Amino acid sequence: MLKEKIQQDVKDALKSGDSKKRMVLGMVLSSIKNKEIEKRDELSDDDVVAVISSEIKKRKDAMEQFEKGGRPELAEGEKKEAEMLMAYMPEQMSEDQVRAEIKKAVAETGIKEIKEMGKLIGAVMAKVKGKADGQVVSRLVKEELSK
Repeated sequence: MLKEKIQQDVKDALKSGDSKKRMVLGMVLSSIKNKEIEKRDELSDDDVVAVISSEIKKRKDAMEQFEKGGRPELAEGEKKEAEMLMAYMPEQMSEDQVRAEIKKAVAETGIKEIKEMGKLIGAVMAKVKGKADGQVVSRLVKEELSK
């Protein structure tokens, strides 16, 4: 399971003295534990991927804020943490692959109106969960429906 791999990597980081990696993975494990408490059950690998995805999104948002605030050194730190966490994510889909999934979803749902964009995004995200960034999916759905 993915959770055990993260726990092992925390131990390895402790042994090697990699405090940054230990700290980042420790925060992820804490988020996983909180989700388990909330769910009152052990998380599946899909649920763990969702938690990691959320952690990556937090770091990307923080990176943007630091860049806007003129703090490139802090933005770089957030970027490195996000990259560290990407190693635990499934292989990411290319934009072309996401477009293909969007076209399939349009064919299946019959959605062609921009006002129903949310439903289409939901249908696509269910298929590409963890394999594509939500912002990319949103942008590509908007492009597809604007044609």
